[in-house]
Amino acid sequence: MVAGAGLAIAGAVMQAILRNPLGSPSTLGISHAAGFGAAFSVMILGTGVMSSSTLGAVTISNIYLTTTMAFLFSLIAAGIIVAVSRLRGASPETMVLTGIALASLFTAGTMLLQFFANDVQLAAMVFWTFGDVARANWPELGVMTLVTGGAALYLIANSWNYNAIDAGDETAKGLGVRVDRVRLVGMLVSSLITAVIVSFLGVIGFVGLVCPHMVRRIIGGDHRFLLPATLLTGSIVLLASDTIARLILAPHLLPVSVLTAFMGAPVFIYLILRGYGR
Repeated sequence: MVAGAGLAIAGAVMQAILRNPLGSPSTLGISHAAGFGAAFSVMILGTGVMSSSTLGAVTISNIYLTTTMAFLFSLIAAGIIVAVSRLRGASPETMVLTGIALASLFTAGTMLLQFFANDVQLAAMVFWTFGDVARANWPELGVMTLVTGGAALYLIANSWNYNAIDAGDETAKGLGVRVDRVRLVGMLVSSLITAVIVSFLGVIGFVGLVCPHMVRRIIGGDHRFLLPATLLTGSIVLLASDTIARLILAPHLLPVSVLTAFMGAPVFIYLILRGYGR
């Protein structure tokens, strides 16, 4: 529930500050960047213990260094996205294409790490890239809850600023909003949420894309109500997805990221085909 809430509100804020309905940690490559940072920390810096037991392929021994590395690489991706969004004439399609390029780049980096791994490490890292909420223990849950809760309070407190940016940068500046600062801090906070969740659970895609649009269809685009409702919806969606993933192939457990990808990909295609007007 904490992971779903964090990914959902991060996606909603990215869509607002970039004025891009296809924005989310997964579609903009930020999740993949955080995943590469976590993989780099686990394999190169030795912050994870590799095993092939049934309890989990990777046990994080230093959660803070792993999260820091995931955050640093997600900042690189977020910084590139913000720089592209500030270019004159940059369209939503341009930002999405930039995100796809970043996702490919960091996925290639993760594959490079896997190439130099031994058999056990390779199997462990491939398993780790499948987002699975079952691998989090109480310490990880505590860190995720603290970061997601604090970040969510900050983002909800800035709901009015996101409403102003929705009307356009010039309009927002006329209303006294420091657009560049709000956009930069919003991307940093969203990247922090994504980095913490990905470093502990792996890459869970499309929750940040689907949930804000589900809520927006019901209650509209006012971020004073959209962000709290998106938090709740993200929790419910990921909880339901994980429950289905555990039962659909019982007694085998399907990683929840597989199910969210099957759910999110058709929605992503639908948004592209229908356009961005609605």
